[in-house]
Amino acid sequence: MAPVSPINSETDQVLVEEKSSIRTLLLNRPKQLNALSSQMVSRLLDLFVAYEKDPAVKLIIVKGKGRAFCAGGDVAAVVRDIHQGNWRLGADYFRKEFTLNYLLATYTKPQVSILNGIVMGGGAGVSIHGRFRVATENSVFAMPETALGLFPDIGASYFLSRLPGFFGEYVGLTGTRLDGAEMLACGLATHYVPSEKLSSLEGELYEAESSDPATISTILRKFSLTPNLKANSAYKRLNVINSCFSRRSVEDIISALEIEAANNNDSWISPAIQSLKKASPMSLKISLRSIREGRLQGVGKCLVREYRMVCHVMRGEMSKDFFEGCRAILLDKDRNPKWQPSKLEEVSNEMVDRYFSKVDDEDWEDLQLLPRSNLPAYAIAKL
Repeated sequence: MAPVSPINSETDQVLVEEKSSIRTLLLNRPKQLNALSSQMVSRLLDLFVAYEKDPAVKLIIVKGKGRAFCAGGDVAAVVRDIHQGNWRLGADYFRKEFTLNYLLATYTKPQVSILNGIVMGGGAGVSIHGRFRVATENSVFAMPETALGLFPDIGASYFLSRLPGFFGEYVGLTGTRLDGAEMLACGLATHYVPSEKLSSLEGELYEAESSDPATISTILRKFSLTPNLKANSAYKRLNVINSCFSRRSVEDIISALEIEAANNNDSWISPAIQSLKKASPMSLKISLRSIREGRLQGVGKCLVREYRMVCHVMRGEMSKDFFEGCRAILLDKDRNPKWQPSKLEEVSNEMVDRYFSKVDDEDWEDLQLLPRSNLPAYAIAKL
């Protein structure tokens, strides 16, 4: 493995700052909202593997340059590769990304992610799996994949299924945006620190030079506060969300929401219904099953299953909604995707089952993840 050294060039997509035993990684594609390119994923994987082996490194801090932490994976580039006739390039991207997610979820050294801005999709994959996630008043979290013809991947079926009640189904199916206060309330963030205090927080972490999670947690708590949820926050309606999003099928969820809307003027219900009706029917059905299965699986099994699913999505055998969603939302930006199948009732259980099966290709293999002894960081994050 090539040696890891400080890099300061503005052309590098991941900048590294070394201060004594602390390594700060800065995602550096601000014009693209730090969307994860294949180069960034490879670089992050190399860095985290090297740091775990290096006894001189005690703590890793991850930040984003500009107004985003990371707005997701660079799926537009993946789609371009597939359109050029090579879905395997897309598979290689997700294989590396999911391997990185698994490494972070089971990492033996503490990671502090500063989520001072947009964190979506792949950005959640390089932060939410880590032990400490710091939200601010600028944080915006979402898993918007069902609007793109995809599904919440990067191990999201693991951490979404572990949010209180059925809040994970709500977040994963509707793609709703959460602010920093909501991230803290539901457990996606472990701490909330006003952005004006971030530099002081980082300064104390540098001074402490500690790999002890309790010491790091003490420092984080010193700068943290518990913000009030907005009056119209959907998280304040968790009992209603649980009632609706615990239903067996997507159709049943929508029906429950419509009944609720007729008897209740809560401001979050109508946007949730609209989001579900605009999303890819196929994506909604595979996403719901994925999150439900995630409740009963470890993070490694979730990622192996999600890798199968994403390979089926890229092959486009059952549905080409991923390409149509990227066209409508990211490329042409007409925001008017034509989904096929176009209705939930046209998506059969057999069609959904195929996304969870092995890919029928002699050169394809499942995601291979080596056993690791450390507990998933997300499960032990609240100290």
